[in-house]
Amino acid sequence: METAENPLGKRFRGYLPVIVDIETAGFNYKKHAMLEIAAVIVELNPEGDLVTTESHAFHVIPFANAELDEAALKFNGIDPYHPFRFAIEEKEALHGIFKPIRKAMKRNLCTRAILVGHNPAFDLGFLNAAIERTKIKRSPFHPFSSFDTATLGGLAYGQTVLARIAECAGLEWDSDKAHSALYDAQQTALLFCKIVNRWKQLEALAAAKGSDDDKQ
Repeated sequence: METAENPLGKRFRGYLPVIVDIETAGFNYKKHAMLEIAAVIVELNPEGDLVTTESHAFHVIPFANAELDEAALKFNGIDPYHPFRFAIEEKEALHGIFKPIRKAMKRNLCTRAILVGHNPAFDLGFLNAAIERTKIKRSPFHPFSSFDTATLGGLAYGQTVLARIAECAGLEWDSDKAHSALYDAQQTALLFCKIVNRWKQLEALAAAKGSDDDKQ
């Protein structure tokens, strides 16, 4: 089995954080279609910093009898039946997302993936509904636990809106690309890594200060 040079398994209690963004045709995960799904995998580099390593994204065909809310489609700018979307069925999209996640879990000695998102209850609800519809028996994700970058952004930068947190964190934000699952997931992943790495730096500074105080 391939093992990462610096496995992530011990950092988050055996969880592999995977940043997920889902674009939908409404707010009701039981009725409205999932239209795009993206996942970004993060791992530790040799220096122990969290970095993005893989991105995977798919356009999704609305499931049978799904409802499409016109206001939601206008907001995200998605035409569900545009021929150049090259969309695939829900089950195929989920398998395409889950396969690399499982590989990353193994090489990082993790027992499960945990969804990282901005207000992740929304994405987790749509993900779990799609898993149930497609009868996928083994999801790599914890079914209800998640990490929320809105909460982390409030703690680290005093902001909860993704674009504003990104700005405070010194990250670029392109409003024209926002509300694409892949772009939002990638930017959220960069933000998550920056906050985790900032915490690591603060811990190192505190430890160094404590060591200096002991010497005095």
